[in-house]
Amino acid sequence: MPGPRRLQFYQADVFTDQPFGGNPVAVFPDADGLTDVELQQIAREMNLSETVFVFPPTDKAAVVKMRIFTPTQEIPFAGHPVIGTFFVLATLDRLALREPVTRVLQECNLGLFPVDIHTCNGVIERVVMAQPSPQFLDVINEPEALFAIARALGITKAVISETRFPVQVVSTGLPVIIVPVRTLTAVRQIIPDVAAIAELSQQYGANGIMVFSTMTVEQSSSVHTRMFAPLIGIVEDPATGSASGALGAYLVQHGVVDIRPSTEITAEQGYEIDRPSRILIQVDSDDDVIQGVTVGGQAMMVVEGTLTF
Repeated sequence: MPGPRRLQFYQADVFTDQPFGGNPVAVFPDADGLTDVELQQIAREMNLSETVFVFPPTDKAAVVKMRIFTPTQEIPFAGHPVIGTFFVLATLDRLALREPVTRVLQECNLGLFPVDIHTCNGVIERVVMAQPSPQFLDVINEPEALFAIARALGITKAVISETRFPVQVVSTGLPVIIVPVRTLTAVRQIIPDVAAIAELSQQYGANGIMVFSTMTVEQSSSVHTRMFAPLIGIVEDPATGSASGALGAYLVQHGVVDIRPSTEITAEQGYEIDRPSRILIQVDSDDDVIQGVTVGGQAMMVVEGTLTF
């Protein structure tokens, strides 16, 4: 009878420079040989919003292939897992780094995307990932639909409609319902109806709802956000890279922020669940057409362990 199997894993807090902030991700750098059933079982055991499994790439242009799992399902793309995985791989000296910036290609279920690792004097300062081109999908403007969204969030329809910006499904890899809210107080007072948010997400083909306000806790932030994704097993996410990319595209598309050829946006998230996060978004545009979206931030290694099964 074969003995137990052992796998090394690492946990990083992403979009923060402090332990116990940001969004944690578990990374298994040597996942080759695991079955799909085992991948899902391990992700459920880790019980984080996402767990990443690293495999040899199938495309020679990439340095690794990543598969990303929530506790309930595999997802094709995400933000903070990519940032965290490349921070972990760089920290473990599994990547050949060149200062000040090392560009590599990551392979995921959506294809190949560049990742930039910024270092100074051997210290990893931040990791920045490119996201797929934004898709601007359903605008949700029917009164009954807006009432349903407001009710699911425990806020009034007025604090949404008074912003004069649309509620819209936007995707830079994963579709999300973007909901503008007039005040920081209203965002912070949200009490999500998990079942209703899951139903609305399914109705509009989205992973969840991201709420934002241009009123912020930190003066240096551009927007304050909260992300609810119970449909994929995440009641509230402390920091959401994929949705932040979609949000950045939305903010530029609708003129919510001052637009430049390269618009830099800082999103703060996770404050309501005591995991403050800072997400750096850059949206490049030309002639009012968005050319590219990147999302980046810092990370901290907090756990090193062995899974035995």
